[in-house]
Amino acid sequence: MIPDFSDRSKQLQEELLKFMDEEIYPNEEIYKEQLDAGDTRWHIPPVLEELKVKARERGLWNLFLPESDDVEPMSNFDYAPLCEIMGRSPIAPESTNCSAPDTGNMEVLTRYASEANKKRWLGPLLNGEIRSAFAMTEPAVASSDATNIECSIVREGDEYVINGRKWWTSGIGDPRCKVLILMGKTAPDNPDRYRQQSMILVPADADGITVEKMLHVFGYDDAPHGHGQVLFENVRVPADNMLLGEGRGFEIAQGRLGPGRIHHCMRQIGVAERALENMCKRAKSRFAFGKLVSEQSVTLERIAEARIAIDQSRLLVLHAANKMDQVGNKEARKEIAMIKVAVPNMTCRVVDMAMQVHGGGGVSQVFNLASAYAHSRTLRFADGPDEVHRNQIGRLELRRWN
Repeated sequence: MIPDFSDRSKQLQEELLKFMDEEIYPNEEIYKEQLDAGDTRWHIPPVLEELKVKARERGLWNLFLPESDDVEPMSNFDYAPLCEIMGRSPIAPESTNCSAPDTGNMEVLTRYASEANKKRWLGPLLNGEIRSAFAMTEPAVASSDATNIECSIVREGDEYVINGRKWWTSGIGDPRCKVLILMGKTAPDNPDRYRQQSMILVPADADGITVEKMLHVFGYDDAPHGHGQVLFENVRVPADNMLLGEGRGFEIAQGRLGPGRIHHCMRQIGVAERALENMCKRAKSRFAFGKLVSEQSVTLERIAEARIAIDQSRLLVLHAANKMDQVGNKEARKEIAMIKVAVPNMTCRVVDMAMQVHGGGGVSQVFNLASAYAHSRTLRFADGPDEVHRNQIGRLELRRWN
């Protein structure tokens, strides 16, 4: 059974819906115009900072944290409908300080960082003053198997020296990005392949860091956030920057990626909902072959399929969120893997149907559908590809029959 949301969650849903109608949707085009107006797209549109002030004034700030001394904690289940609402607009998550990769990074800092590093990095992140990046994937190896990671982290006295090349380092293009969480190997010869890796904090302005290029997603640069290919050459950081301890990178990854994966899926429900809304509005406003597009049987079937698929996925997400709250991320790993496969695939299908109803405009920049599709398709790789999650689901299911 799916429980009811708390009174606090219900109240925040109402407040967030008002904020979306009054502030977010009316400013989406302004954000795009301001982003394109500068000499470079790698700058922050002023309207975004204005939205952040308004969101904070309304108490719509840092809603994602399940545990914190700084804000009232929110369960994964109660956060799910809020994250879905924010997912309806590409600018809403950051406006409320609930965007990736900062959410996952803030959870890591909350759980595993020293008090000094919490003061240096977590405080400014919680205040929305800086942004962060996560450096895990590498171009030279199949990173779907994270034990393949080659980036080295070597202890030298009171410092660690980092050497390696990362890519898909999301957030590195933002001029406000001040810190990275990097995963690399501290013990490459450890017979336990899952104890070779560690995670460490790296200041974004440290000597030896070179952003070699920014990667495009189906032609989108995702500015001002961006996804960079980054070279680390003899980058030195204090030993205190090691998170939790050497060889515990996978342990941290499970703590970070569980919430990160479900947050992505929550937002994807919102993406699909807005695509369906736009599909219905478009179908009711366009005539083809003597009648409204909405009266064509093929359109009715698409709308019905989309409605069914979205509601199925939402229930699956809520079930996973509830299980995470009840038994923890590790015990809910099958449910997390299931939504990570199901939801991005569902969103791709729904957005694709919406694009078809929009005709040629659906693949243009006029509507947000093309970029929404590109992002949704990318999430079938982010935080692990579909194949890895399907294998995990299959193995866990087989264990039931031993």
